[in-house]
Amino acid sequence: MFREFKEFAMRGNVVDMAVGIIIGGAFGTIVKSLVADVLMPPIGLLVGGVDFSDLFITLKQGAIAGPYATLASAQAAGAVTVSYGLFINAVISFLIVAFAVFLLIRGINRLQREEETPPAAPSEKECPYCFSNISIRATRCSHCTSNLEAA
Repeated sequence: MFREFKEFAMRGNVVDMAVGIIIGGAFGTIVKSLVADVLMPPIGLLVGGVDFSDLFITLKQGAIAGPYATLASAQAAGAVTVSYGLFINAVISFLIVAFAVFLLIRGINRLQREEETPPAAPSEKECPYCFSNISIRATRCSHCTSNLEAA
């Protein structure tokens, strides 16, 4: 059983999948930083200086009564919150990752289509008498002068 598992785990597809998962995790971290640190601050500034990560609704007050200035202070007080700003950040992160995957799959599909194009029709044929290459439309061999219509 151990030997079978080892053979399964060392197959090319499984190793490729593992590498893809590791790179995908790293890519997810980069996208999360892109959204939180690069995209959302200017968007928040455009909509009135809002920090999306601090957008929340308090459902139940914590040990220390609100209002809470930030999500971190509400959570530290033990308040029950709906953190819709973090959800907005997660949706934007998902859209960026989905778009990147779309571009990747689109590129792969384009490469596969190029590989699948049928070869062009041959423009030459071989003379059955002297085995020289001649035009596909020839009726007589230019090398041995054999009549090809009879062949």
